[in-house]
Amino acid sequence: MPSGHSQYGALPYRKRQGDLEVLLVTSRDSGRWIIPKGWPIKGLSANQTAAREALEEAGVTGKIGSECIGAYHYDKQLAEHTSRRCDVEVFLLEVVDQLDSWPEQHQRRREWLSVEEASKRVAETELRVLIRNLGVQLGPVKSRH
Repeated sequence: MPSGHSQYGALPYRKRQGDLEVLLVTSRDSGRWIIPKGWPIKGLSANQTAAREALEEAGVTGKIGSECIGAYHYDKQLAEHTSRRCDVEVFLLEVVDQLDSWPEQHQRRREWLSVEEASKRVAETELRVLIRNLGVQLGPVKSRH
């Protein structure tokens, strides 16, 4: 377990028929809806770590943003009756490819949702705000084909 309490997360999104969608996954322990995130990985930058987590946890790849768009915190449950506060720096991930098979596919569910629905499903208030502000942060999302 790393000594720090910082984690890096990806907020995967896509534009589908003019609508902005966000990909959420379930956590392995409680089944809560979350974004892919994880501890720092030696040799990878913060945004590269976020992109790696999106691949492992959600089976998606794409263009990861270089700038953190915001952060949120949550209490990670450790042993029985103990928890650790984790601060998650979030990076946008424009999804280019969605894999049929990925490392944690049998441990999690993934689902594409509207910005409004995704913001309702996550428990953390700060993450809810980041998701709601996605449309504003991206500006008009243009198809990049």
